[in-house]
Amino acid sequence: MGPTSLSLHQDLSAKSATAATVKHGEKLQILEYRHRLVKVRTDQGVEAWTDMRQLLTPEQMADLRRTAENLSQYPTQGAATVFEMLNVHIEPNRSSPSFWQVPENAKVDVIGHKLTPRYQAPQISAPPATAKSVPQRHRRQAQAQSPARIGPPPPPPAPKLPDNWIALSVPRAQTLAPAAPSTEQKPAAPVPMDDWSLVRSADSKVGWVLTRMLSMAIPDEVAQYAEGHRITSYFALGQSKEGDTVKNDWLWTTITKGLEPYEFDSFRVFVWSHKHHRYETAYIERNVTGRFPVEVSNANGVPGFSLILEDGHGQLLRKTYSFEGFRIRMVHKEPYVAPPQIYTSKPAAIAAGQQSPPARSSWYRRFKDRVRLLFR
Repeated sequence: MGPTSLSLHQDLSAKSATAATVKHGEKLQILEYRHRLVKVRTDQGVEAWTDMRQLLTPEQMADLRRTAENLSQYPTQGAATVFEMLNVHIEPNRSSPSFWQVPENAKVDVIGHKLTPRYQAPQISAPPATAKSVPQRHRRQAQAQSPARIGPPPPPPAPKLPDNWIALSVPRAQTLAPAAPSTEQKPAAPVPMDDWSLVRSADSKVGWVLTRMLSMAIPDEVAQYAEGHRITSYFALGQSKEGDTVKNDWLWTTITKGLEPYEFDSFRVFVWSHKHHRYETAYIERNVTGRFPVEVSNANGVPGFSLILEDGHGQLLRKTYSFEGFRIRMVHKEPYVAPPQIYTSKPAAIAAGQQSPPARSSWYRRFKDRVRLLFR
C-alpha cells in the first residue's frame, strides 16, 4: 500500500467503521473491485474496503526505490523548512498516495520543480434508495375511501378588449422584435494549476510536495532582500571573515509570481561588505527564464556557478560564471539539452487498473453487500 498509514473500512462507505490499519509497504491481497473501491485482505486475514488510488503495485514500489537511488546524488537547489506536518506524494497531484511525511520544523533538499493542472478525483456516491411501488388496485381503494374534495371557486370572467386594441398592439409588436443573436464567444475559464517541488529527505526518500508549503532556509539577513519575490534556490559561493564571524557569499534565484513552467526569472549574488557591515549586491540579472538545476563549482580555487537560461528564441543555454572577489563575469556559454524526466511513475489507479481483475465473489456475498449498503 502507498500511504504512511491507511485505514481499511468494513463497508464501501468511507464513513463506516475501521476494520484494520496498515502501514506503508505492507502487502494486501485484492479480492474484489467496485469501480474505484477494492476489497482487500491483510496478512492477518482481515477483509475490508479501501480506495484503489491508495494502493501501489509491486512494480511501483520497486520504481520508488529505484528512483530514490537514482536521485540520491542529484544536485540540491537548497534546503527548505516546513512549519507543519507535510505529506509527501509519489506524483505531483493531490490525489496520489502520500507515502511519508515531513515532520514539523524539519528540513528537506529541493531538487526539482513541476507545474501541473489541479484536478479533483471523482467522488463515489451511494446508490439512491429505491422507493417501494404501490399496486394500482391499492391506489384505487385509497381514492375510493378518501372523502370528496370541494375545489376552489371558478375564476371571474376576463375583461373585454378595448375597441382600439389593434392600434394599441402595433407599437407593442415592434418593440418586441427579437434581438439578433450574439456571436461573441465567452473565453474559456482558466485551468487552476499547482506548483510542486521534488524533495529529498536526509535518509534519501524522494517525493513531491506543494511548493507553497516550503520556506527556503537561507539566512534572514539575506532573505530580507527578496522584495516579496519567492526564493527558489540558493547556494554559498565563498566565505569571508569579519572578526570571529564567518560570512558566506550567496547566490540565489527568485521568481516574481510563481505558477510558471520555469523555475526562476531573476538571479543575484550577495557579498558581505566589511565597510558597511551588511550584505550588498555584487551582480543581478532580471527578466530571465531559468531552469533547474543550478550548480556551483570551485575549479582551481576560483568559485563559480552555472545556470540554464532561455535565449530570445526559446533555446536553452548553459551559462557559466566565475566569481573573483566582487567581480562576476560569464566565461562560457553552450547549448543545453534537457534530460528525460528525472522522476516518472505510473499513477496508482492506472497501474492497478491494468491488473486482471480477480474472480467475482459468490452470489450470496454480493447480495449481502448490497443489503448492507441499502440499510446502513
